Amino acid sequence: MATGNESHVLIAMDESPHSDYAFEWYLENVHKPNTYVILFHAVEYHMIATMPMGVGSAELINQTIMEEKGRAEAYLKKLTTMMKEHHLHGKVKQTTGQPRSEIIRVAEEEKADLIICGTRGMGKVRRTLMGSVSDHVLHHSHVPVLICRHKEDHHHPHVGHDKEPQTGIKM
Repeated sequence: MATGNESHVLIAMDESPHSDYAFEWYLENVHKPNTYVILFHAVEYHMIATMPMGVGSAELINQTIMEEKGRAEAYLKKLTTMMKEHHLHGKVKQTTGQPRSEIIRVAEEEKADLIICGTRGMGKVRRTLMGSVSDHVLHHSHVPVLICRHKEDHHHPHVGHDKEPQTGIKM
């Protein structure tokens, strides 16, 4: 657990290039030696809900769960390696559940001072229908949120107007 004057930063990771970019952007622009970093990944077992039921379903469900657990464990190892390679002080944490609510819950549990997440750059219609994790975190967090949009995000209306990455910060 972090102590003293350390700030706690939770970085939401989801196996996408968007979260990798947010992590790299954090390292280059925000990181300080006294920061306690929590690389956080919420595993959402979504494959089961879309599977057809019938003969052999229990076996298929079990196989699918095992495959998803395997992917989650491999990603946990990757995040741990990233922490070590960058000599970060902190921990890697993985939970099960909807990422949008798990990010908020874990940030409160870990006493995060800042949440950083990437954005998938969904268009307006898709974001409205599906909901955006970063939008939910921004509107429900009790701490500042930095949403790191990749500069090559073609769904953002200001892409191409400048060379710097787009970030959204709520204080």
